[in-house]
Amino acid sequence: MTLAQQFAAYSEWRNRLSGSLADFHRRLADNELGDAQTDLRFERLFEKLREDRLNVAFVAEFSRGKSELINAVFFAYHGNRMLPSTAGRTTMCPTELMYDSGKEPCIELLPIETRASEIGIADYKRYPAEWTSLPLDVDAPDAMQETLRSVSEVRRVPRETAVRLGFPEDGEHAANADADGLVEIPRWRHAVINYPHPLLQQGLVILDTPGLNAIGTEPELTLSLLPSAHAILFILAADTGVTQSDLTVWKEHIGQRGDSTRGRIVVLNKIDGLWDGLKSEEEISAEIDRQVQESAQTLGLPADQIFPVSAQKGLVARVNGDEALLERSRLPALEHALSFELIPAKQDIVRESTEAEFADIHARVRGLLEARLAGLREQLGEMAELRGKNKGVVEYMMGKVRVEKEEFETGLQRFYAVRSVFSQLSNRLFGRLGMDSLRALTASTRQAMLDATFSRTLSDAMRRFFAEARRSLKESETEIGEITQMIDAIQRKFVVEHGLKLSNPATLSLNRCHREIDRLEQWCDTHLNTVFQLMTHQKRQLTQRFFDEVAHQVRRLFESANRDAESWIKALIAPMETQIRERQIQLKRRLESIKRIHQATDTLEERINELLHVECQLLDEMRDVDNAAQAVRRVLRARTAETPLRDAA
Repeated sequence: MTLAQQFAAYSEWRNRLSGSLADFHRRLADNELGDAQTDLRFERLFEKLREDRLNVAFVAEFSRGKSELINAVFFAYHGNRMLPSTAGRTTMCPTELMYDSGKEPCIELLPIETRASEIGIADYKRYPAEWTSLPLDVDAPDAMQETLRSVSEVRRVPRETAVRLGFPEDGEHAANADADGLVEIPRWRHAVINYPHPLLQQGLVILDTPGLNAIGTEPELTLSLLPSAHAILFILAADTGVTQSDLTVWKEHIGQRGDSTRGRIVVLNKIDGLWDGLKSEEEISAEIDRQVQESAQTLGLPADQIFPVSAQKGLVARVNGDEALLERSRLPALEHALSFELIPAKQDIVRESTEAEFADIHARVRGLLEARLAGLREQLGEMAELRGKNKGVVEYMMGKVRVEKEEFETGLQRFYAVRSVFSQLSNRLFGRLGMDSLRALTASTRQAMLDATFSRTLSDAMRRFFAEARRSLKESETEIGEITQMIDAIQRKFVVEHGLKLSNPATLSLNRCHREIDRLEQWCDTHLNTVFQLMTHQKRQLTQRFFDEVAHQVRRLFESANRDAESWIKALIAPMETQIRERQIQLKRRLESIKRIHQATDTLEERINELLHVECQLLDEMRDVDNAAQAVRRVLRARTAETPLRDAA
């Protein structure tokens, strides 16, 4: 199965999952089992599936054939090159290839001057006016390729301007200064190509990075875009193997993403350069294998994660239908690895997150139905006890239900009191985790760094920033624990005293935030908070880099944690409120039923038959909901290989 077919299968599985969830949601609405919180949770599930993306990043030094490899792997079935591929540099800025149906085909370019601001690329995406947009004529390949060459554009600026925009004083750009002291820098900071290719329409996002020397100059790449990629293809040249600059980038930006090497694939490109007509195929294969083994040893990878290919020959073979050349290019082996490592891993992520959320929704709906059934059967039992009884017994039963109703309403007063405390604890949580406290920390850290007289003081300010961020997270976890314990206690009380069907309250974990803070501090200690950086850079410049590159990512992390906390708070109290309303309705109906029997407006047998009919309807609803839930779980358990395939192109 090719990568295109596997990705098409995954996309179809995702659509089937969305359809089964929509069917379950409709059944809840038909049976009046939903509420605003449940609707919101389903909408989040649908949104996650709609916006699900498979991010693949390509990292290489220039002239390694990176753009040609992207063309060969993803766009060969299109019959032509998508990206410009010529000798020398073709990509001067990070470029994302994706598809947004809400936009016309175009390339959007963010000017390099935006680096002078404190705004990251992700934030700039919210402001379309800041980008230069060029339309793509998808029916005119030559014109489109000419437009796409915009990613290669450069400009010459004074050295001081280059440094102010984040380019190192002693970097590659400085070495290319002309007689007037002007240095060459990219014209654009970032590019987004919106193109209606079938794979991109299904959610594939390709990140094409500039040369290795440019990676460290764009913080969004190293701190956000590369870490969030589901797969990184690191491209080397088959004739040179791992160079020193290759090894540096591998160690600093790619190879150190935890203990697992899953999703990191090394490509030895241009093996056609080793196709020597004076050597036998066995000798050529032995030379290629030797390069694979040496590269694996240098990078600390298993040899089966390094793939020798010829992207150019693979592309030509695909376009011309030359199976023999395709086999010799070894491109199918790389596609196979991507298909059976990348796609299943991504499917597992989506499956686990969806399954956890859906299981909680189903459990709460099931609990509500069971509470309705228990209340109905309690009412049926009371009606059955009244058979053959005199009016006094009916009055006694009516008084008993009335007392039960009063006791429940007394319990409600306790619930309302707890809800008030719950509100106070929630406010305290957002006081610890909220953006106001982070803004105060950011302001104080910036001032401390600007006021620093010695390098040690500057270094301590950076360390204190991370320490305070961790303290906020730990204090937030304490508040989360108190909220969870309080809700658990009141739920247990209502379960015991009033028979409510409530599951244990969900917990909110901030472990991901802790891991991300650790990663950002490690990056800072490697790239900013070092003796060399502190001694060779001006205080103001280092401060600006810290806030542009690190504090910006911490802010985005806290924003995400706040959204998670808000969703958790709403989901925590909603099930209990729903069942309390349900219990109130049941008690009211029981009391009204006995009153009607007492007043002889209804006969006892008529009422019992009505309740039996309602019981049958309720059991049908439970089976209906369970069948719909089982349909969702069948789709969740399916692997992409079980999904009907269709050609992606």
